[in-house]
Amino acid sequence: MIHGNHISLCSQPHLNTQLAPISLRFLFASFQQPVLHLASQQTELPKLLKIIMALLMNNISSIPSSPLLTVNENLRLRSRVLVRSLSRGDPVTVPPPELVRTNEVCFVNKDVGVACCDDGGKDKGQNGPTGLEPLWDDGYGTQSLGDYIDIAMSMLKSDGGPPRWFCPVACGKPLNDSPVLLYIPGMDGTGAGLVVHEKALGKVFHVQCLNIPSWDRTPLEGLIQIVEDNVMIEHALSGNKPIYMLGESFGGALALAVAARNPTIDLVLILANPATSYERSPLHPLVAFMRTLPDQCYGTFPYITSFLLGDFIKMAMVNNKMDGTNQSPPLVQLMRRIIRHLPLYSALTKIIPKDTLKWRIDLLESTAAYANSRLHAVTAQVLVLASGKDNLIPSKNEAQRLSGVLKHCQMRVYEENGHTILMETGVNVLSAIKTTHMYRRSSKHDILNDFLPPSITDFKTTPMDNWWYRLSMGAAMFSTMADGKIVRGLAGIPDEGPVLLVGNHMLWGFEAFPFVLQFLREKKVVLHALTHPETFAYNVEDEYLMIPYTDILKLFGAVPVSARNLFRLLSRKSYILLYPGGAREAFHRKGEACKLFWPDKQEFVRMAVKFGATIVPFGVVGEDDISELMIDYDEMKINPLLNRMVNELNKGRKNVRKEMGGEISKQKLHFPIFLPKLPGRLYYMFGKPIRTKGKENMVHDKAYLEELYLQIKCNVENNMAYLLNKREEDPYRGFVERLMWVRDHGSLDQIPSFEP
Repeated sequence: MIHGNHISLCSQPHLNTQLAPISLRFLFASFQQPVLHLASQQTELPKLLKIIMALLMNNISSIPSSPLLTVNENLRLRSRVLVRSLSRGDPVTVPPPELVRTNEVCFVNKDVGVACCDDGGKDKGQNGPTGLEPLWDDGYGTQSLGDYIDIAMSMLKSDGGPPRWFCPVACGKPLNDSPVLLYIPGMDGTGAGLVVHEKALGKVFHVQCLNIPSWDRTPLEGLIQIVEDNVMIEHALSGNKPIYMLGESFGGALALAVAARNPTIDLVLILANPATSYERSPLHPLVAFMRTLPDQCYGTFPYITSFLLGDFIKMAMVNNKMDGTNQSPPLVQLMRRIIRHLPLYSALTKIIPKDTLKWRIDLLESTAAYANSRLHAVTAQVLVLASGKDNLIPSKNEAQRLSGVLKHCQMRVYEENGHTILMETGVNVLSAIKTTHMYRRSSKHDILNDFLPPSITDFKTTPMDNWWYRLSMGAAMFSTMADGKIVRGLAGIPDEGPVLLVGNHMLWGFEAFPFVLQFLREKKVVLHALTHPETFAYNVEDEYLMIPYTDILKLFGAVPVSARNLFRLLSRKSYILLYPGGAREAFHRKGEACKLFWPDKQEFVRMAVKFGATIVPFGVVGEDDISELMIDYDEMKINPLLNRMVNELNKGRKNVRKEMGGEISKQKLHFPIFLPKLPGRLYYMFGKPIRTKGKENMVHDKAYLEELYLQIKCNVENNMAYLLNKREEDPYRGFVERLMWVRDHGSLDQIPSFEP
């Protein structure tokens, strides 16, 4: 178990052959520091009683005893791992004295290392950082296959002990009030399979990994009990928070089994290629071959099956200077990494000896059958991460099956990845959790309180930060300083919020992505775009089209447009992007480019004045340089086929402008058909900021609000007119000219434009 500021391997004591007596002494001995600390504080007595009750209920079970329920009074703790106090510097390897107690309550074993550490009993949810900055370093790609092998090999020394939970040192200290994430490994059982993601996950979760030693023969019932015991304890300590279980392959099936037995506990399951599809696996002939393989030939087995385990190339692409970007390493460098990784496969025979592999295959078969027979009882939220090229089990088909069977299930398919999905590049577990709105710190997801700003990996891997996209859009941005001077870049945007940016929509909202990314790149702030609610509500048959688009929106802070969300964002002093013209402007007709369709009501102005926000009017032009509208809404209505498609699309849809009256209230959702052009260039002009701070007392002055509203609208129109005129002076308006400039200067930043 992990407690306080220290991070270490939390070894479990040896199993006794008989159940220990049910007593407070037994419970205190079982949990040592956690229970002693709770018992020492009167305010924590209810939590202590909950833990005791949970343990008593579990101890009555006929399932074989687990390490959390039985204690050897002469326990020996024999695990080795780096340990550190986060408040005291770098990680260190604990020296080998006899079992000792320090002033920080750290227990050490003479053989190799650390059993458990505690900082004196501080609440683990109250002494971490309070938030993450935009573009925070998530450490993705700094550890890879080689690190996995090193960690797994360091755990091989036999102590005869049972499965145990540990927290990797690399996870660091999470945010305050972070939930617990329990990682349940695949067939290797090491618990080190999270190595690529542990730094990122450790920022927002209290990560605990299950280690099942290679000598362990705990049956399925015992493993379920071990996981359940930990779930019970965490639930008793933080009953208002969800408990996350990240199960990989075999661990995914085990997580489902635990969830089925605990339908009343708030669980969130992340299943990476879950092995519930084992019975349909093409692996069975190979398993029969392995059972008959002589022991002296078992060393060749990992190489024979290596093409089934995962994607060599994608594993080699992790942990390089270009990982976490849209670039690939040079071919020679990639081949060197692949060759360097090949000898590491020989270590798999030590991590999973032949007898262990046979045992675990049988265990896998029974676990899959157990989980599949109880899927109807699973009430947890489930996210399935499935590989499209999994050669061991049909993971993609299984994800589709589970999403149809389970009550609350979403899936994300990674078409180019193999079975070892968590060890391969192109998969970011934390990003998947964020884009499905599954990260939460309480019983219900809050789109603002539970929002995690994009990390540097999120930023660099978005397609909109790819060189070809940036070059084709060629976004040139200008802003106006307080004295009226126009400058290149975003220097004229205030450095303190709340800031409300109000402007025009282009066709399909082409301008939004370069806009949002540039604010992150230059201002280091998240620009929350108020988006049509129906953007996130799509039918199952449309998910492959919509998911890549909506995932990017959610990852970078898009929020469904509503008065409540605008109110909350302003109260949090956020940067907000608002398009008063909404869908009517984004899906305009032919000849309506650069034309505003704003409602008569000015509610956003009233709310901005209430919070003293700074309003920045902006204009965007350039859609005519990158696309040509072929079929608009009027032409769709007279075409029977297209008209029927539009009507089908709008069935059951919410019209957020219904109460506003006029043409804007009658706009139906549709998708205008356009053809791309050889890219021209997008131009953005941010007008002089309009400050309302100090005018909060005018929030009910209708004349003032109407005048301010008209001023904003007029400024937007003037900004568009300015750009339409000035872009004629831009020598780099064309794609070819920009390409030549980049060839000569090697940078996509600040490609020259007209002089403001």
